[in-house]
Amino acid sequence: MNAIVQRVQDILLRPRSTWPVIDTEAGDAAGLYRRYLAVLAALPALAGFIGLSLVGVSAFGVRYRVPWATGLLSAAASYVLTLAMLFGLALLADVLAPTFGGRRSRWQALKLVGYASTAAFVAGLFNIVPALSLLGVLAALYSFYLVWLGAPVLMGCPPEKAAGYTAVLAACSVAAALAVGAVISLLAPPALRVAGADGNAAVTIQTPGGELRIDGAQMEEAARRMAEAASRMEQSAQQAAAGAALPPIDPQQLRAMLPESLGALARESIEARSQAVAGVGHSQARARYRAGDERIELLISDTGGLASLMSAAAWGGTTLDRQADGKVEKVYPQDGRTVREDYATDGHRSEYAVILRNGILVEGRGDHLGIDRVREAVTRLPLARLEALQRQP
Repeated sequence: MNAIVQRVQDILLRPRSTWPVIDTEAGDAAGLYRRYLAVLAALPALAGFIGLSLVGVSAFGVRYRVPWATGLLSAAASYVLTLAMLFGLALLADVLAPTFGGRRSRWQALKLVGYASTAAFVAGLFNIVPALSLLGVLAALYSFYLVWLGAPVLMGCPPEKAAGYTAVLAACSVAAALAVGAVISLLAPPALRVAGADGNAAVTIQTPGGELRIDGAQMEEAARRMAEAASRMEQSAQQAAAGAALPPIDPQQLRAMLPESLGALARESIEARSQAVAGVGHSQARARYRAGDERIELLISDTGGLASLMSAAAWGGTTLDRQADGKVEKVYPQDGRTVREDYATDGHRSEYAVILRNGILVEGRGDHLGIDRVREAVTRLPLARLEALQRQP
């Protein structure tokens, strides 16, 4: 980890002297992903998860938070697509190099794109506070400056042509980011989807080489290609995320953990399902219980090895204690797990969720039930057995 921190400091603070060092480094794509990119790419995904699912978005006095299961799935998809996008941009940088007087080298191109992206990854930490996301975008522009400095060193581009090379790569990276955003927005609630996610948007970017126009159809096609790239990258660099590519646990195993009744509340429905979004698997089991006006819904969700990776990195030590307008929200660590309570003090609505050590998410949502009863319903589930479940390659 110290080596990663040192490289981040060097490339951000001393890029002119660091690029020649990077130029001489040998290795391969899987190694670079494993020791550097897979770690740094998790930062914006984790920050976005915390920002949207914990901090929430406020507007006109109303605060909205993305449900944890949706937030985890969105973060996992964002993580995979970002790694795939880097690979695609590196291929493009390799192909374009001769056009700007440089030399082709896929390895050098991956180092150029990967290490230059450090600024964008670090700037992604602004996503922890959604209102500051724009600052993150501005800070990420430093990555283009890093490409401009690194292109003559790694790709052999004449300094006078490095600006044009950088401009084209910048335009393509913006297009790729829009495609990734379009895919991720499909997972978000309608109120939070980005404009143009329905395929009707058009964006025009002026570059020294001409005009780049992205319409809805292009974004959908780019999104499809990004998903395919994610799948290919998983096969070629499967060790990059230290087991993050493991598929989710069979939903039938999760379903078996849900009881037939909760005291006086009888189970009225149960289901188990799985899906895949942008190469990220997601499994879930859900059961609903009711007795008169009292209702509770139990959910058990898993997004595979990525859930374990992100929960371990994001939630250790995270705490929150907020009380206002008859509402209480708490987030706190407990026995190596992370717990969230969100409830109304009058007992008409209560939510209790826990992220287990292996990344499985267990939630309880109650209507006309106090937080104590919802907490009891969740904690009486076989959490230790859930935590012991193993994901199979």
